[in-house]
Amino acid sequence: MLEARIQHHFFETADLLYQVAESLSRPIAEAAQAAVGCLTAGGKLLACGQGADADLAAALCGALTLRFERERPPLAALALGPGLGRPLALPPAPGHGEDVFAAQLRALGHPGDLLVVFAGLYSDDPALRAVVQAAHQQEMSVVLFTGGDPGAWPDLLAETDVWVPVATARPARVRELHLMATHALCDAIDMQLLGEESPS
Repeated sequence: MLEARIQHHFFETADLLYQVAESLSRPIAEAAQAAVGCLTAGGKLLACGQGADADLAAALCGALTLRFERERPPLAALALGPGLGRPLALPPAPGHGEDVFAAQLRALGHPGDLLVVFAGLYSDDPALRAVVQAAHQQEMSVVLFTGGDPGAWPDLLAETDVWVPVATARPARVRELHLMATHALCDAIDMQLLGEESPS
């Protein structure tokens, strides 16, 4: 009984990966092209997410500034977050808690930079919506990873933005697919910069 339940996790993820492989390959490729265009033009990639999604933003930036699977020069990438630039870890001023990401982006982002947002199941998160709007005001493009019901996200995206939607509402599956998509994105960036290498 317990083993069957454990196996179900693997089967469910495998089925979902198979279902979305074709539909997500195009937006991930577009995201990789946007990232390479930004980075090779001297821009930088900024990433953010709430909760567990913040770990995905940090993992993406770590793979770009250090390495993913292949050696290459470091790429300019920075994960935004509540601790970034906060003096003495003071809490935000009253009424400004949802503006932390947007404030950081306004300070660090420039036209031509790229914002990557891991929204997960946070379709109505005010801080994430604010940072997307701030990116557009800074003339930056956005790559948006969502899961479950996209809510109003599609209406906030600009023509140059890339949307990577995972159509499942189970949080664990959304995170797994976003991690897989992040790995695919990093590999596609490296392939464009370093040439093709056979996957091991």
